[in-house]
Amino acid sequence: MACVLLLSRLLPFSHRLTRTSICLLSLFLSYLCYCALFPVGTIMHRSGDAPPSCQLVPADGAKRRLQKTSLSCVLQLEARPSSAEVQPREKKPEQRASSSSSHLLTVRSDTPSPLMGNSKFGNKKLPNAIIVGVKKGGTRAVLEFIRIHPDVRAAGTETHFFDRNYDRGLEWYRGLMPRTLESQITMEKTPSYFVTKETPRRISAMSQSTKLIVVVRDPVTRAISDYTQTLSKTPDLPTFQDLAFRNQCLGIVDTSWNAIRIGLYALHLENWLRYFPLAQIHFVSGERLITDPAGELARVQDFLGLKRIVTDKHFYFNRTKGFPCLKKPESSGSPRCLGKSKGRTHVQIDRDAIEQLRDFYRPYNVKFYEMVGHDFKWE
Repeated sequence: MACVLLLSRLLPFSHRLTRTSICLLSLFLSYLCYCALFPVGTIMHRSGDAPPSCQLVPADGAKRRLQKTSLSCVLQLEARPSSAEVQPREKKPEQRASSSSSHLLTVRSDTPSPLMGNSKFGNKKLPNAIIVGVKKGGTRAVLEFIRIHPDVRAAGTETHFFDRNYDRGLEWYRGLMPRTLESQITMEKTPSYFVTKETPRRISAMSQSTKLIVVVRDPVTRAISDYTQTLSKTPDLPTFQDLAFRNQCLGIVDTSWNAIRIGLYALHLENWLRYFPLAQIHFVSGERLITDPAGELARVQDFLGLKRIVTDKHFYFNRTKGFPCLKKPESSGSPRCLGKSKGRTHVQIDRDAIEQLRDFYRPYNVKFYEMVGHDFKWE
C-alpha cells in the first residue's frame, strides 16, 4: 500500500521520464518496500534456531503452534528438518584420530575410575590388602583360610599385575577383583611380588594405605620345597647342590639362583620399607601356620581390622598331607584341603649342604629378625 501511494505522488512528474526510467524506479521502490516489511535480521537468523519470539509447542506429534505468530517464525519452522532427517556429521580425519588417541589414553591410564558395579551386588574395587610373598611359604593356605571370613573377598588366581602385567593398567587389574560390599575387604595374592624390585613403588602409586602380608619360612626349607616343586615339572633338572653352590667345597653359594635369592628376606624388605612403614606389613610364620593355624589367622584378622571369626573350630590337622585343612562347611559334603601340589615329600638333601646353607643364611636371618622385631627361630 505504501508503494502505491508513493508512486501516485510521483505520477505528475512521470511525463518527464522515459519508459525505462519508470521501470527502474518501480523496481527500486519495490525493493524499499520489501526491506521495510522483512528486516534483514529476521530473514538471516541463524539456521536451525527459532527466533526469540517463537516457541514450538508439539500438538499430537503433527502440528506446531506459535506463541507469537509472524511470517519470520513460519519461514524458520518450515525450514527446520525433522528428527528423522537429521543425520550425524561425519568426523573429519583429524577428529577421528583425536578421538581414538583420547580413548587409548583413557584405557591405559593408571588413574582409577569410579567403582565398577552397583551397590546391590557389590562393586569391583582395587585391593585393600595384598599377600605379597613369599613363594613356598604358605601364601595359598593364608588366602584360603582368611577368605572364609564373611568380610573378605579375594581373587582366586594370582594376578601378577605388579610384576608381569603392569602395562595393562589399573582398570584391567580392577576387573580381576571379585565384587565386594562396602563393608568387605578385597584381597589378592601373588608371592613373587616380594622379590620384584619395582613392585613396592607400583603398589604405593596405587594406594599408600594398602596393607601387605608376607608369609615367611625357614629359607633353607623354603629353597628345598621350591626345588622339589620345580623338579616335579622338570625331571631332568640338575641336582639341588649343583644349583645352590658355585663351589660347595668352599661353601660358595650361588645367589643368582632364584630359590636361594628369595630367602634373603632382609634385602627384599629394605626395598619395601622405602615405600611402606613397617606397621603396614604383617609377617606370618609359615611354621606356626602349620602348628597353630588359628593363632596365625587371629593375628591376620587383627591386622586387617576384622572381627576374629576364623578360629580353632574351622581347622583340623590332616596327617596324610602334614598340614591343617578346613573342616567341612555346612554347604559341602567334604573338607577343604589345599591341592595335590601342596604337601609333597621333599627331596633328600645332603646334610653338609644343609648346614652350609644355614651358615650362609644366618647373618641375613639375624638382620631380618632385628628389622621386624621378631625371632622366627630358624636354627
